[in-house]
Amino acid sequence: MKKLLYASIAITILIACASSKKATIAVGLNVGDLAPNLKGASPKGDTINLYNLRGEYVLIDFWASWCRPCRYDNRHLIKMVHQYKDVDFPIKKTFLGGIKNKKGFKVFSVSLDNNGKKWEMAIHQDKLNWPWHISDLKGWQSSLSRSYRVSSIPTNFLLNPSGIIIGKNLRGHDLEKALTKITSQTK
Repeated sequence: MKKLLYASIAITILIACASSKKATIAVGLNVGDLAPNLKGASPKGDTINLYNLRGEYVLIDFWASWCRPCRYDNRHLIKMVHQYKDVDFPIKKTFLGGIKNKKGFKVFSVSLDNNGKKWEMAIHQDKLNWPWHISDLKGWQSSLSRSYRVSSIPTNFLLNPSGIIIGKNLRGHDLEKALTKITSQTK
């Protein structure tokens, strides 16, 4: 009798698990959407893929070497990268209810430049020392910026470790507030 009861409970659980549909998140550009993938050439010619940074908090930053507001904003972005490089960011909850953390957040830079030498020079001058820089060197005709409907720069998108957009156009103090809010979840 007990075996029959346990067997029926196990079957019920299996059926419930098999029939439950996993919620899918739409790929889009709104907060709560799964960010579209970006794949492009680095200054060295390597292909870099945004989806390779899953499991990290990522700021996608659209900019260009000729854009004065972008270049000015790079100063604050570098300050945030350095300020948060050793700070715990919550990545996921563990089985026992704890929180797994990783240090810092990543910046994925997408340039709307059309001149490779000026793009590389701006990366060096502004000390954008992270390895995730891409551009197709097509300026405003870039398929990279079109896929995110970028109509002005600087523009950015903050992603959680699952690739979900959790913030848009976070500049200056707004970026710092968002990062502080995220990191306060680890305490």
